[in-house]
Amino acid sequence: MTVVVPRPSRLGLILSLTLVGLLIAMWIALSLSTPSFLTENNLTNLMRQGAMIAIIAVGQTFVIITSGIDLSVGAVVGFSSVIVAWLMTHGFTILPAILLTLCVGAAIGAFHGFGITTLGLPPFIMTLATLTALRGIGLLITNGATISGLPDAFTNFSRGAFLGIPLLFWMVVVVATPAYVLLQHSRWGRYLYAIGSNREAARLSGVNVRAMIYLAYMISATLAAFVGVLLAARIGIGNATQGQGWELQAIASSVIGGTSLFGAVGSVQGPLLGSFILTTINNGANLLNVNRFWQDVITGGLIIVIVYFDQLRSRKR
Repeated sequence: MTVVVPRPSRLGLILSLTLVGLLIAMWIALSLSTPSFLTENNLTNLMRQGAMIAIIAVGQTFVIITSGIDLSVGAVVGFSSVIVAWLMTHGFTILPAILLTLCVGAAIGAFHGFGITTLGLPPFIMTLATLTALRGIGLLITNGATISGLPDAFTNFSRGAFLGIPLLFWMVVVVATPAYVLLQHSRWGRYLYAIGSNREAARLSGVNVRAMIYLAYMISATLAAFVGVLLAARIGIGNATQGQGWELQAIASSVIGGTSLFGAVGSVQGPLLGSFILTTINNGANLLNVNRFWQDVITGGLIIVIVYFDQLRSRKR
């Protein structure tokens, strides 16, 4: 039997073009509304913050395509910042500390895969439990404090730039390029779409559903751990409470970018656009002194509109 990948619908293409237009329009409006928006310092901060949300949104997309959800990515970010900081303050050099932290992230993703495929737990429950547990473990490791004293060579990376573009933003390119190839131009990517479309049909077609679920959650958790490393470099500390709410930012970015919560629909470029739209909203609202609560209202309203279009698209499939 042949695994068939759902073809992008016209609504999906329209949505992508709309998001590009929306992002451009927002930048123009903000540049006219406040002289602070187009300053080098603000744009640099926007790219750095948006980059970290974009990376975890890409990982989240792999999971959502399989009709799953990963609520733990924010906790993984904070936990990983603690792990990499602890390792570097206990005799490990930078590269081994980073690699070990990424391995911890992969192990967390494998644990999610085990709970979902072997224990039969719903992804929502499995990853929600991990979210809570990782916060607690991180706080136990640090005794509720933070870990500081990280090497200058590590923290300086977050402040560096290449061709005038922050290195943190270049990390998006480093992540998105292989992610795009894997999702759009490999059989593994086709299998992920097939599982999201119809898990049983995918299994009957010869797809190793269990292995693909493991892969999706390991990618999500590993990318979250990578963001934890980047965050530790940016703020110069390991803090288990960092990344709170980022799981919602990642899900929102993915959904705004056109990923269907029903599974089988999504791309790599979509969550990248979605993340920078959300980051631009938050950045612009701060510059315009808009109440932080209104930022959440705007984000929630945008999600409702996008999910409505997602439902329309799912009816046409």
